[in-house]
Amino acid sequence: MKAISLDAPKIFRRVDVPAPDAPGAGEALVRVHSVGICGTDIGGYLGKMPFFSYPRIPGHELGVEVLAVGAGVANVRAGDRCSVEPYINCQTCYACVRGHTNCCEKHQTLGVHCDGGLRPQFLVPARKLHISRKLSYEQLALVETLAIGCHAVYRGAPQPHESCLIIGAGPIGLATLEFVKLTGAKLIMLDVNADRLEFCRRVMGVQHTLALSDTVEAELRALTDGHLPDVVIDATGSAVSMSNAFGYITHGGRLVFVGITTDEVRFRHPVFHRPEGTLLCSRNALSADFSRIIELIEDGKIDTRPWITHRAAFDELIDVFPSFTRPETGVIKAVVEVGD
Repeated sequence: MKAISLDAPKIFRRVDVPAPDAPGAGEALVRVHSVGICGTDIGGYLGKMPFFSYPRIPGHELGVEVLAVGAGVANVRAGDRCSVEPYINCQTCYACVRGHTNCCEKHQTLGVHCDGGLRPQFLVPARKLHISRKLSYEQLALVETLAIGCHAVYRGAPQPHESCLIIGAGPIGLATLEFVKLTGAKLIMLDVNADRLEFCRRVMGVQHTLALSDTVEAELRALTDGHLPDVVIDATGSAVSMSNAFGYITHGGRLVFVGITTDEVRFRHPVFHRPEGTLLCSRNALSADFSRIIELIEDGKIDTRPWITHRAAFDELIDVFPSFTRPETGVIKAVVEVGD
């Protein structure tokens, strides 16, 4: 069976892997139709993702079809279209029993810590499948990206009377803005890329966008009645941006890191202590986020049409993947069609 392996940073290889066995108890055999490419995949390719291990079959944003189920599986059946919750948790550690399944102590993300979906078929715990009777496989592949933004907003908890600054208008920043909109908070986007900010205004309907500059603090104050944002969510994965973000919150504000960096993040303690800031990290998402997002897309409250800007066939992915790493190509979300 064909698969694509990332053997080391910038080294993809097409490989043959054994076909999966019949599903065991609690498992489902799935056929992969669509795979979204995200910042984690790009970080793994560039060698900048701290949790990535090599060699690895990538692919964790997945739209799949259930082919067969094992004993005891009642939540899905053959023929169901599903999004995959790729966070494989042990269910028994201290984090899991307290409901923090997204940061299980033995956590394994498909396509990052263990092999993912850039192959036609594989086995997955059936409890990690989320059904939709309406969505396409491409839409189902987008659910995981949106779930990252959903959880980040949950962590920051912006309220309708508050303002929320999102730093970084890449896919995770865009996912985050979808859920900030639903809170009713004033939304502000900050980025260094003028094209991405234009996309936010023209396609995503964002009223307030700022380009990074020496006057950004004054511009933020002008948009927030003289104070700074109540919630700042940094979705860049840039150590420089994350370090600067400590100075952007108002008194009593919250800073959320959803991007990941392997570099040191630094700040002068008085800058963050003076406003009694709260620092939060956001990792992965929860099962309930997937169900919520599927319902929001089905109900038309989230429009997935602007998201997919690039598509690739499985057989051409190795050749085109480097272009997905370059901002000037305008990639928001690339989706791979795996096929048979």
